[in-house]
Amino acid sequence: MKTTRRDFLKVAGVTALGMAAGAGPALAYSKGAYLPHTEHMDTGHDHLAAKRWGMVIDTRAFHGEADYAPLIEACHKEHNVPTIPGTQDVKWLWTGGFHATFPHNHQEFLAERAHHAAYPLLCNHCDNPPCVRVCPTQATFKREDGIVMMDMHRCIGCRFCMAGCPYGSRSFNFQDPRPFIAEENLAYPTRMKGVVEKCTFCTERLAEGKMPACVEASEGKIVFGDLGDPDSEIRHILAENFTLRRKPDLGTSPSVFYII
Repeated sequence: MKTTRRDFLKVAGVTALGMAAGAGPALAYSKGAYLPHTEHMDTGHDHLAAKRWGMVIDTRAFHGEADYAPLIEACHKEHNVPTIPGTQDVKWLWTGGFHATFPHNHQEFLAERAHHAAYPLLCNHCDNPPCVRVCPTQATFKREDGIVMMDMHRCIGCRFCMAGCPYGSRSFNFQDPRPFIAEENLAYPTRMKGVVEKCTFCTERLAEGKMPACVEASEGKIVFGDLGDPDSEIRHILAENFTLRRKPDLGTSPSVFYII
């Protein structure tokens, strides 16, 4: 993203006005006077909870890029993700090659299967998320269970979070996405022009006691669970398998793991 000095001053001015007034969105949130729209979701008695949610993707169980299509379709249908032709597409879950997924894990003797395979990409819900630090309005925030959220109502479209994310996991609505939604899911809100969005680990489904849509569609090839529980299934899988995380040397501590 190219941020001009004018853009920066505009954002800084908005933030300063809010602080000066003593009633800006960031300050109001800190006092509990504001709740992100996602916090207004009804939480059922069977809701799923964790100390820190994480995901393990067994890429050995996927035999080609087409195998990820049902996962992407399930995610995008659940969240009204539009299909916009050209370079302004919005994506929550997509695929990439090995070198784009793990640019810091190159080695000349990489197995051919791993070299040519496709890998699912999404928000890594980092334990140390740079996108949260750079957001001037707290539209991006981290929940206590580790999920990095995006409150579209508070997003001012500055795109600092996109610049801060080293994984390219966020999309910006350069135009109204609603005309590009093939079949709208009335149970999930659509977005508008000028806001950033991304994967949320399906918090709305967790609140109803359901697994994320992509996990459900994977039929066991993706495991979602509590990284904070040493007895959880995901912790056992991590203990028994060698896994990779994306760009670990950046210190963001991603919560998405790949079995290669």
